[in-house]
Amino acid sequence: MFTDQVKKQLEDIVGEKNVAASNASKLAYSYDATPQFQSLPDAIVSPKNTQEIAEIMKLCNENKVPIVPRGSGTNLSAGTTPIDGGIVLLFKHMNNILEIDENNLTITTQPGVNTLHLITEVEKLGLFYPPDPSSMKISQIGGNINENSGGLRGLKYGVTRDYVMGLEVVLPNGDIIRAGGKLAKDVAGYDLTRLFVGSEGTLGIVTEITLKLLPLPETKKTMLALYEDIHAAAQTVSKILSNRIIPTTLEFLDQPTLKVVEDFSNIGLPTDVKAVLLIEQDGDAQSVDKDIHKMAEICRENHAIQVDVAKSPEEAEALTTARRSALSALARLKPTTILEDATVPRSEIANMVEAIAIIAEKYDVDICTFGHAGDGNLHPTCLTDVRDKEEIHRVEQAFEEIFEKAVELGGTITGEHGVGAMKADYLHLKLGEAGIGAMRNIKKAFDPNNIMNPGKIFAKNSPKRVVVSQS
Repeated sequence: MFTDQVKKQLEDIVGEKNVAASNASKLAYSYDATPQFQSLPDAIVSPKNTQEIAEIMKLCNENKVPIVPRGSGTNLSAGTTPIDGGIVLLFKHMNNILEIDENNLTITTQPGVNTLHLITEVEKLGLFYPPDPSSMKISQIGGNINENSGGLRGLKYGVTRDYVMGLEVVLPNGDIIRAGGKLAKDVAGYDLTRLFVGSEGTLGIVTEITLKLLPLPETKKTMLALYEDIHAAAQTVSKILSNRIIPTTLEFLDQPTLKVVEDFSNIGLPTDVKAVLLIEQDGDAQSVDKDIHKMAEICRENHAIQVDVAKSPEEAEALTTARRSALSALARLKPTTILEDATVPRSEIANMVEAIAIIAEKYDVDICTFGHAGDGNLHPTCLTDVRDKEEIHRVEQAFEEIFEKAVELGGTITGEHGVGAMKADYLHLKLGEAGIGAMRNIKKAFDPNNIMNPGKIFAKNSPKRVVVSQS
């Protein structure tokens, strides 16, 4: 447990100025971007290097003090909320790009590096780091690793896991291990690298990351297809992919989302249609032109009422930026915005979109739907008010039914946000009790004292979306 002696020992490790325990500091790190989850930590600790983290881990393991690693707090599944108290670990001092290796096409970075900053730095050298979560202006690479973050380019390029080549990790007992590296091939033992990516900080602390880079695409084009029928828009997604075209981005926005995003961005998005597809392709100029032309044909054949190709890079960037702002735009409408990410096979997008609309009507709640249609990752987003307990109950019922429908269609309860504390009660829908049991055994092997981000991923038989506090 956390005591004054433990606090003093932490100060001895990282320096007094890097341990914050005022009420204001604890309140600031008591929540993340997830509505309705809040709990005070005992302290906030900012280590300067891997060795300090190892000493912190040993100390906390001996005293059974929970540790919650945290990046920028953009988590949407209560994954960085310290629901069992303990310490929140920040990486503000570990925010350096250590190396860009142009010979091996890799970048080695500390966990506190901002995602967009990393992307920008490698592009200066004509290189490309594809994962682009909507939070990339704020999020950190360490958080992306813990959540296996996706993004708009996930359809063509995959997610964070697909670019992680090597990790340095501190285990709960303080041991420091290295998994993977700059090698194109490495099958020496279990693939610990992939195990830690997406583990939500429940197995260890990632302190150094080696990422794969690609050559920067020669060019890209963006287009917008407008639909009077949501089902037609969803069917177009399947038709594009069945024609063996894999666009960089294939995004879906329904009419309620369009209206809000246009009001927020003022770039001339159409708001009198039922849905739009935002499509981007990159590569060499000839291939891009060919694919854009073919996809425009497919959109029209599938009842798009209008197809427009962006006339300039600036116009294309405005369209993409508007899509990335969807959550911010929606969050202005009501006091509470709950963003989810039910994911289904691409062929089931139309059925899932229709199911979400039916479920929203059934429970009389406002749900806007947008997301990465090309990889089946939809974001049904509910606009509500946490103070209205009766409505919040209906929201819970609606989302539970949405998750059940996603799994029924061969999908999952989360494609990129993680399980955290918010979705722990739904994990059995995807994995079953045997699957959860296997995961618990892995957790116990690495973290027998359960100090690493406790209360996340595995349900605790507690009410959903509760606000918890600690005196």
